[in-house]
Amino acid sequence: MAKKSSDSRPGIAAAKAKPLPKAADGRTIRTPLTQNPHAIRDTREKVLEVAIGREVRAFRKKLGITVADLAVATDISLGMLSKIENGITSPSLTTLQALSRALGVPVTAFFRRFEEERSAVFVKAGEGLDVERRGTRAGHQYNLLGHIGSNTSGVVVEPYLITLTEDSDVFPTFQHEGMEFLYMLEGEVVYRHGSNLYPMKPGDSLFFDADAPHGPEVLTVLPMRYLSIICYPQNSAG
Repeated sequence: MAKKSSDSRPGIAAAKAKPLPKAADGRTIRTPLTQNPHAIRDTREKVLEVAIGREVRAFRKKLGITVADLAVATDISLGMLSKIENGITSPSLTTLQALSRALGVPVTAFFRRFEEERSAVFVKAGEGLDVERRGTRAGHQYNLLGHIGSNTSGVVVEPYLITLTEDSDVFPTFQHEGMEFLYMLEGEVVYRHGSNLYPMKPGDSLFFDADAPHGPEVLTVLPMRYLSIICYPQNSAG
């Protein structure tokens, strides 16, 4: 089972032949992030006026109308609408009713961001949920580290700790919707993605489109543990 693989195998060379792009001086070209991972939202977001204002602006933009258009439809001044959208003033119930009619949403829709709870799942070491997946039949242990269903992001993320031992075996590849990220913790494996083979050791990672056939090709050094993080749209079966 735990046979050493050779880099001369078909596909491994192809996988290694895709280095990161280099600049003229030999430095690796890094793609800039479009999202700042350290950014925080307005600290006033939990203030009711700010939450209402953001929803009013979002519904207006969704309809593709300007503040001036909304002012005409609601008989509310441009100045007042600007204050509402920027969370500077607290609109009356009469004003909220006028906005809900013009925007075609219930009054309660304006309070969604203020009342919405953000979920978190904390799992202590060794307390993840053992689940049945396709690879379980081949002796692969899947430990689900957390799960949040409906959420504000529009995607579902499933983090697994996968363990393979001497009793494990390779099996037909996976193929499913979404993206997947692997991070090796222990052992070694040759992992297939499409027609490419990636020799992975502790500290190595692999991020890929999960719609291509993928899975362990050669269990090189056992026991083996790696993190597998799968994400897919909420409206998908996963």
